[in-house]
Amino acid sequence: QVQLVESGGGLVQPGGSLRLSCAASGSIFSGNDMGWYRQAPGKQRELVAIISSTGIRNYADSAKGRFTISRDNAKNTVWMQMNSLKLEDTAVYYCNIREWVGGHTYWGQGTQVTVSS
Repeated sequence: QVQLVESGGGLVQPGGSLRLSCAASGSIFSGNDMGWYRQAPGKQRELVAIISSTGIRNYADSAKGRFTISRDNAKNTVWMQMNSLKLEDTAVYYCNIREWVGGHTYWGQGTQVTVSS
């Protein structure tokens, strides 16, 4: 059973920074994508950033230049450094891992990020 445990959310003022962490445990195929999604109230869940096990990164336009995703393959851990946070970044952030073989997808429980003055 694959489990994802997130941490690092919280309350921050506009312009501030947060670093989210997600550790995956269980049997995970080495070829995979790990990513962060978010869901704001009344909105659909959207991709924020994703990084493959080969290090290829992709960001949503809203995250480019402000967020940085990184990972440690040996630890099956992914981080996302979020700088210059805006009010509109407020959402529940979910960690995700998708295996290349079989396409199995797993989700974390979510961590709340609130940007407020």
